[in-house]
Amino acid sequence: MPTPPPAESRSDAELIRTNRGFYESLWSQAKLIGPERFNTWPLLRELAGAAPRRLEVAPGLRPRLPLQDTCFVDLSHAALRQLHASGATAVHGMIGALPCADASFDLICALDILEHVADDDSALAELARVAAPGASVLLSVPLHPEAWTAFDEFVGHCRRYEPAQIVARLAARGFTIERSAIYGMQPKSSRLLDLGQWCLIHRREHAMWWYNRVFMPLGLYFQKPLQWRDGLGDTSGVDELLLRCRYQPAPAPSH
Repeated sequence: MPTPPPAESRSDAELIRTNRGFYESLWSQAKLIGPERFNTWPLLRELAGAAPRRLEVAPGLRPRLPLQDTCFVDLSHAALRQLHASGATAVHGMIGALPCADASFDLICALDILEHVADDDSALAELARVAAPGASVLLSVPLHPEAWTAFDEFVGHCRRYEPAQIVARLAARGFTIERSAIYGMQPKSSRLLDLGQWCLIHRREHAMWWYNRVFMPLGLYFQKPLQWRDGLGDTSGVDELLLRCRYQPAPAPSH
């Protein structure tokens, strides 16, 4: 099985082009699915109720936080148009340069994004900058570099994380993993992924019809409730994790 290219081998500009090309096309032919349709909703509804200042980064047309009173930041203009049409506050931006004030959010959601940026430490630094002390931060990341596939590269990933690696990178920016859950709707069959990739390249219109009308509804229907465990938990054979983190800035050095 091929191993992933190192993050530094793909520049930010290259990754931005790849991600913009893939997701702009994807969202231009998709419909917005409300956050209540996802298995993240029970947790995020509860957290949102106690956090009036909320941010979701790069939701596309699959937002997990309530559409009302959440600030959404996304690179895709197609996604922003539909979010605006649904009454959401949505602005153009990227995780590496968020158009938000310091310490301005008590709840932040950034799912399926860190693996898309070359400089993930700067992305985490930006999340730390806009997070208020004590903020809840929801992240999801793909695991195990040895599980890398051509589909990872096709959708704009530049890494999968070793479990210890993501723990260390989060801790360096003030994020502590409180709980985690096995996550993701990607098919387990490599043949199905290969077929999906081929169709998206060569038969995009047909692929999007099947995705919107068959595969996405089936994926939503067969979602299982998230099973939370303390800390990182056992990561053996786990493709992707949802991480519930707490942010606390490092204390200022004493003189």
